[in-house]
Amino acid sequence: MKYIIAIIRPEKLEAVQAALDANEVHLQTVSNVHGCGTQRGYTEQFRGGQIPVRLVQKIKLEIAVNEKFVAPTVEAISKAAYSGKIGDGKIFILPMDDCIRIRTGERGGVAIGP
Repeated sequence: MKYIIAIIRPEKLEAVQAALDANEVHLQTVSNVHGCGTQRGYTEQFRGGQIPVRLVQKIKLEIAVNEKFVAPTVEAISKAAYSGKIGDGKIFILPMDDCIRIRTGERGGVAIGP
């Protein structure tokens, strides 16, 4: 089991979700987040002055998958989120020790689902 965290551009969310659906990855948690990386923010014009905006709006996807879905999930996110510009995002793949479905008490890969 793996826990995949992806930080992507907000405008790429629908494309990423469609790509995940096509690869039978339906379970996900989506959050609006702010941060900065290589992109280092941007500047805006406000009342005649330049204002630096360091934290850029991003979308954070959190997905728990069984081993056979790791490669298709990462590939779907990578292709759908790609624009070729700085700020496309990152994908983190973490080991997951256990998962428990609260309703049934099932544990492990069965609790994640197919």
